[in-house]
Amino acid sequence: MPRPITEEEKLYAQELLERAQAAQRQIADLDQAAVDRAIQAVGWATSNEKTFTRLARMGVEESGLGDWEGRPNKRFKIKGILRDALRQKSMGIVEEIPEKGLVKYAKPVGVIAALVPTTNPALTPPGIGIYALKAKNAVVFSPHPRAKQTTFETVRVMREALGKIGVPEDVYVCAEKPSIPLAQELMAICDLTIATGGPAMAKEAHSSGKPAYAAGQGNSTMVIDETADIEEAAHNTMLSKMSDFGSGCSADGNLIVEATIYDAFLEQLQKEGGYLVSDEEKKKLEPVLWQDGHRTIDTIACKASMIAEKAGFAIPDDKKFLIIQEENIGKEYPFSTEKLGTFLSIFKYAGLENALDMVTRIYSIQGRGHSCGIYSFNDEHIHQLALTAPVSRMMVRQPQSKANAGAFNNGMPMTSSMGCGVWAGNITNENISLKHYLNYTWVARTIPEDKPDDEELFGEFYNTETW
Repeated sequence: MPRPITEEEKLYAQELLERAQAAQRQIADLDQAAVDRAIQAVGWATSNEKTFTRLARMGVEESGLGDWEGRPNKRFKIKGILRDALRQKSMGIVEEIPEKGLVKYAKPVGVIAALVPTTNPALTPPGIGIYALKAKNAVVFSPHPRAKQTTFETVRVMREALGKIGVPEDVYVCAEKPSIPLAQELMAICDLTIATGGPAMAKEAHSSGKPAYAAGQGNSTMVIDETADIEEAAHNTMLSKMSDFGSGCSADGNLIVEATIYDAFLEQLQKEGGYLVSDEEKKKLEPVLWQDGHRTIDTIACKASMIAEKAGFAIPDDKKFLIIQEENIGKEYPFSTEKLGTFLSIFKYAGLENALDMVTRIYSIQGRGHSCGIYSFNDEHIHQLALTAPVSRMMVRQPQSKANAGAFNNGMPMTSSMGCGVWAGNITNENISLKHYLNYTWVARTIPEDKPDDEELFGEFYNTETW
């Protein structure tokens, strides 16, 4: 249990809120063009290659998590969020449905409490900040203590970009004394919370007493059927697994592979840099990766060679991730749970029904509501997985860690946070994007009466015996 909040922290939280509220009042009269110009300034300031590389590597150094070389590529996500934001209206009339006599007006929600995860301290602030400002909201950022300096610096860059064009810098405020009690207080006093992080953070957000968008826990699983392009599937698996050393909740963790292609796919995975773990090495890995049912911090988002070394064995220099062959699914089998690192589990199946059963069982232990995917050219197989999987998003022939949160080659809204629906105790199944940062006023005018007669309404039950 976190310690109780101090009176000093309460006053500090109130100070942060009031600064943000004052700034939000100052931008209330900005028109669409002015708001769009402001988010372009923030987008450029944070996503240009020089600045984002500096911030991303700062985050890796500070937290000890992630890929020094690969994390700078996350700047493209900021570009995607900016693209989506610029293409939408965020004030006045934003939708009309003439046949129903309905008109929808968009309005700000107020001040947003944004909880920033340790894995994305350079990406999350501009990701949230662009959508928030587009909606004429202000934001109070609450950093993760393990990556607070990176979050401070990222928000400083964002504030500076606003100041240069005459927009109040306090549209973005960052807590410089982060703590769990302070984060809880901010969620309780701000108008809306957007929490990007693990299950504990999501739970706190949903219990704050204020509206909240939060993500559920991942356990990304891919079905690879007999129609798959083995080379494509193996390459995309590597891309997804190695993105920021598998730190994301969308990184492929479980592969369910059809029996007739299993050996060929396993071989192709090794060509892509996978190291096939022996049974003896698997036994050594488990206590290193999990303790008391939880992932060990020092093996999250690090090189596979470091994980192997901790487990007492070595892997060749050209191997990037570990492949663990697994047959069992359940809480007592941790290799069927979320990985958050440079290793994955591979399962064999015969018959689509067995694959669907394995998917269902995997998500019954962990990851309900988040995401899954399939490598298949069989539309019926794709359809059946979509009908069965208890997830909010399903990628077809795409690396999940590159695609779930939106990509330039799919239609998912770009985001830094993904809702996982009621499965995960979330309010939405959607990628958290501009629409979630707005209040709406619905204006209804009369239309020709749409009142079906009783026979149409009740069908075969009309005028039957009642009791």
